[in-house]
Amino acid sequence: MSVILSRRDLEFLLFEWLDTESLLERPRFAEHSRDTVDDVLRLAEQIATDHFAPHNRKADLEEPRFDGTTVHLVPEVKEAVRAFADAGFMAAPLGEEFGGMQLPSSVFGACMAWFHAANVGTSGYALLTMANANLLTVHAAPELVERFLEPMLSGRFLGTMALSEPHAGSNLADITTRAEPQDDGTFRLFGRKMWISAGDHELSENIVHLVLARTPGAPAGTRGISLFLVPKVLVEDDGSVGERNDVALAGINHKMGFRGTVNTAPVFGDGAFTPGGRPGAVGYLVGTENRGLPAMFTMMNEARIGVGLGATALGYTGYLKSLAYARERLQGRPTGVGPDAPQVPLVEHPDVRRMLLAQKSYVEGALALVLYCSRLVDDAASLDDPAAVAEAELLLGVLTPIAKSWPSQWCLAANDLAIQVLGGAGYTRDHDVEQHYRDNRLNPIHEGTHGIQGLDLLGRKVLLDGGAGLGALAARIRAAASRATGTEAGSYADQLASVLDRLLEVTGVVASSGDQQLMLADATTYLEATGHLVVAWLWLEQWLAAEGHADAFHDGKRAATRYFFTRELPKVAPMLDLLASGDRTTLDLDPRVL
Repeated sequence: MSVILSRRDLEFLLFEWLDTESLLERPRFAEHSRDTVDDVLRLAEQIATDHFAPHNRKADLEEPRFDGTTVHLVPEVKEAVRAFADAGFMAAPLGEEFGGMQLPSSVFGACMAWFHAANVGTSGYALLTMANANLLTVHAAPELVERFLEPMLSGRFLGTMALSEPHAGSNLADITTRAEPQDDGTFRLFGRKMWISAGDHELSENIVHLVLARTPGAPAGTRGISLFLVPKVLVEDDGSVGERNDVALAGINHKMGFRGTVNTAPVFGDGAFTPGGRPGAVGYLVGTENRGLPAMFTMMNEARIGVGLGATALGYTGYLKSLAYARERLQGRPTGVGPDAPQVPLVEHPDVRRMLLAQKSYVEGALALVLYCSRLVDDAASLDDPAAVAEAELLLGVLTPIAKSWPSQWCLAANDLAIQVLGGAGYTRDHDVEQHYRDNRLNPIHEGTHGIQGLDLLGRKVLLDGGAGLGALAARIRAAASRATGTEAGSYADQLASVLDRLLEVTGVVASSGDQQLMLADATTYLEATGHLVVAWLWLEQWLAAEGHADAFHDGKRAATRYFFTRELPKVAPMLDLLASGDRTTLDLDPRVL
């Protein structure tokens, strides 16, 4: 059995719970079948195992190096990205009109889980390129799509998203990169960006940067931001690469983990290169001027679900490796047994089983969350009923910040427990689990920090349209509780409904406070409470899907559900009490005392 990921769990989630076979009956996905889904999942497992996993440790130890001119990566990264693209995965989720496989997002998410678990650093290049390409299909002019899409889907060009700047960080309202219009309809960009993943390398013929910048006279704040496509190398009318664009590199950032994806500080328009004989990076407007941030959110929301999936995969592979170690490592004896008795495997000790079951509840719950969100993407793209499509989009809006942040927080906790299961061995580089922890520590930070996701959830998504999204979520949670009433999980259904009622009550109290600063001061707590409630709901869904099956796999689902409801969901009550109290500790704190 693989210690990268569980094929059996993916099959359970897709076919025993999410009923993917009925999804494949819809016209949009009718070209696919259970057989084709099984084939593509096996192909993902094979490429991840053969091309991604073997250099995961090497790419960590031999991190990217910049010699002042070129970024150097271990050669296996390029080979793996090429294998990924050659197998058609770069184009897999796109529609047939763009040369894609039109694979359901939920199925593709299951495929990507293999690559993230095997080597999250190398998979980052593919993830960014696919999100970049998808944005172009939605927002770019046809001539840009024609010129840049096919090379990206074939892996000849790779993509980035260039948002942050050294002085602004996550506060995009303060970006200063400027874009000056030209007579030929292009723009010249000038500015510096920071924390740009995959921002320079030799993996492809070209790098397609999607850059946020301001045009002359643009309004202040986020309303004055436009989006531009800025290639590292200009592309001729016939599709060939030509003159070097004025995009240079100030340096790279040296990270705690996630080292395989180079992180860069690119400079646009400083005169290092002079396309057409003068400085300024040539860029092409994507979408409408001053509407760059809404367009970029097409990519950011996709990337946020991708971050949640990556965090889940790292937690999952750490869990499987610590489980395998605990089953093989002989250490200690049961309580009350004499010293002459043989040693037992670590898994025989209750506290070790506690740590393993906690990991299982986190990583399998997170995987259910991310795939559920991907299924909502499928529903929005394939349902005929406009009301059902609207409901899927509402739910996806509410769940996206949770899908990004909950796995990033709790699958990191799973990695921490994996190290603990291995003990001293887990703290050494002789085992993978310490790297998985370091790699996963980035996920609460990038694509919108944990705190930013809390602000997004409570400050926007929950209050949007009079709370319609939260109402749609509550309806689905209540439906699951209703189905579980009268079953062996009836007590969990009652518990879930009670916590939901309390969350809705507290949401009303917080939203009606009239003090926005107070409302948002503990938005992170609201995010964490809501995330735990959502994952508890999805564990109840998995319990119901496992009904009628009496084997070790399905028994494991019931055990993890029991653990989550017994030991995790009760954590929500004090969080909600804190929110309802209107506590002002952080608001009133004088920063001088810190």
